[in-house]
Amino acid sequence: MFRIAIGKRTLAAVLAAGFGTLALQAQAPAAGEVRTTLAELEHWMTELSNWGRWGADDQLGALNTITPEKRRAAAALVGEGTTVSLAHNLITEQAADAPMPYVLQMGIFPERQVTRDRIDIDFHGGTFTHLDALCHVAYNGTFYNGVPYESATPEGCAKMGIDALSDGIVTRGVLLDIPRLKGVPYLEPGTHVYREDIEAWERQAGVRISSGDAVFLRTGRWTRRAAVGPGGSSGFDASFLPLLSERDVALLGSDTASDVGTVPGCTSREPSPTMCWIPVHKFALVARGMNLFDNLDLEAAAETAARLNRWEFMLVAAPLRVPRGTGSPINPVAVF
Repeated sequence: MFRIAIGKRTLAAVLAAGFGTLALQAQAPAAGEVRTTLAELEHWMTELSNWGRWGADDQLGALNTITPEKRRAAAALVGEGTTVSLAHNLITEQAADAPMPYVLQMGIFPERQVTRDRIDIDFHGGTFTHLDALCHVAYNGTFYNGVPYESATPEGCAKMGIDALSDGIVTRGVLLDIPRLKGVPYLEPGTHVYREDIEAWERQAGVRISSGDAVFLRTGRWTRRAAVGPGGSSGFDASFLPLLSERDVALLGSDTASDVGTVPGCTSREPSPTMCWIPVHKFALVARGMNLFDNLDLEAAAETAARLNRWEFMLVAAPLRVPRGTGSPINPVAVF
């Protein structure tokens, strides 16, 4: 199934529309080559689709795999009762990975001894921790379950909005710590995480991804940023996507925007309705109906998991109840 491109080359690509620089210099073919083709990706969009699985009017998608039994099993994972945030502080200074930083808009009212502040944030892209709604990305004119792209208007998403998740999310979270697997503090920009990396981590950590899970990829982005400054990022190689279908994953997230690299057969990484642009996002959101967490901060969770030698936890996440919204800033919490 996998095809490895021949020869070393520089993978230089910039994802537009705020997704940030997701691929810079490949370190070596084994770490930086895309192992799938445009034709395969397009085939998977239909072959591995969840469309119609839960009915023509379904707007929850892969979250349907989180059953009451799954939630009870997740709650049973709580041992110490330790809670760890999976979000990063809002970035307030402009940087390569923060072209539109958060601006704190304070109101000071000494006569009433009150302070207030206004929230105004463009959260999509490669800067802020957020959860994508299923109406955030379309493929060839359709959102998940065949909902037309034109259903999104200046008034919001008629279907697939983030308000479909207003009751919150509780399930088992599984942390993939790929830098720890490779014995490094963080992955260098342009590094691709392949299926064999994920399976090797499962064997090392003694955990296996299963139906209804939320899967989180740590690349060490924030550790690298603290050490050398903002720059490019690493992420999932699109060749791993069938694993999401085989294991029936409910949610996917990373400390980056997940996508990395240029798909062979594509001449550009400019925004496109095809699978040439952000294929992980399109497969997850459109084909699988799987909400995505972007720009998480998994450093504290990784430290806690390493201390406990346990890479699974109860996940609790509640997006803002934004009517017809394309997503929400979010502070997911892992409970160990």
